[in-house]
Amino acid sequence: QVQLVESGGGVVQAGGSLRLSCAASGRTFSTYAMGWFRQAPGKEREFVAAISASGIRTYYTDSVKGRFTISRDNAKNTVYLEMNSLKPEDTAVYYCAAHFQRLGAPLTQYDYDYWGQGTQVTVSS
Repeated sequence: QVQLVESGGGVVQAGGSLRLSCAASGRTFSTYAMGWFRQAPGKEREFVAAISASGIRTYYTDSVKGRFTISRDNAKNTVYLEMNSLKPEDTAVYYCAAHFQRLGAPLTQYDYDYWGQGTQVTVSS
């Protein structure tokens, strides 16, 4: 079992920055690939970024490349999403997710086993 708790969401003006954190319970965090997803009102949940268990490999959806950075600290059981140059279309509830996988990371929500409760990010224009 893995429990995930997101934090760091809030309201920010367009062009601003936020850093999301996702703290995980358990001793085997370093064996889990981690992902960030988001869901805007009236839309389906979509992939944002993912990182392999070791942190070597990262993956991003095209709309956030160059603006968002996913990273992890396995000693702290935490994964981060640094979000810069935020746009109003980034407004959504952001979720972190975990999947037991040592190499690579899944890019679809259906492959993830554990989810956090989500944190709201609102970008005003």
